[in-house]
Amino acid sequence: MRDWIAVIITVLGVLLVLAGATLILLRALPARTPAPVAAPLVADADDAAFEPTPVPVGARLASVWKEPTAADRLIFWGIVLLVLAAIAAGAITFNLGAAGGSVPATR
Repeated sequence: MRDWIAVIITVLGVLLVLAGATLILLRALPARTPAPVAAPLVADADDAAFEPTPVPVGARLASVWKEPTAADRLIFWGIVLLVLAAIAAGAITFNLGAAGGSVPATR
């Protein structure tokens, strides 16, 4: 029974990770809209002076941690299920122990 549970959890974990990766890839693909007929470009002095300020790496990592996307959540829960499957299959074990000894009484 434990093996069946491990297999089911493994399959669900892999599916969640693949679904998250698929969402990331679909978001990265360009949109397929027909290109509008563009008017001739005229250089504007204000547009040339505008450059966006780069966001520091620490701020980007903090924003990802604070506000994960749906794909990030799917991948996270898939990894959690894969770890639980490894525990159920016996690949990861935990041994807790305690020992009690007798201490001679002193007077």
